Amino acid sequence: MTEGDLGALLRKLSVTTRPGAWCMVSGVVLPADVEVQATIVEREGTTSVISCRDASRLGITPEFVMAWLTLDVNSALDAVGLTAAVATALARHGLACNVLAGFHHDHLLVSFDEQDRAIEVLRSLAKGAASS
Repeated sequence: MTEGDLGALLRKLSVTTRPGAWCMVSGVVLPADVEVQATIVEREGTTSVISCRDASRLGITPEFVMAWLTLDVNSALDAVGLTAAVATALARHGLACNVLAGFHHDHLLVSFDEQDRAIEVLRSLAKGAASS
């Protein structure tokens, strides 16, 4: 069952990490053996999220190496405020965040080197919601 109430979403918020390092590429023809994890079609071209291992194999230097965090809360597609609350909490700590919204979960691509700090910020956000 999906949840639409922001307070409930934040209280239930937990985070898992998808193993590996990830990057976004655009304007690149990817061979069939590259497993694309997400695709965004924009006017300027198609962006694909791939592993940094595949990028390296293809001779691509990632612009930004990211960790993939999944918000393990089943938010309703019309829920209001979760993305804003998460992005605001991370921004307050100087952490960049690229958000991908899926049908079942929201996913955050954060600096690979700062992933532990990002997870701690999100856990603190959930604890704060639980205590209020």
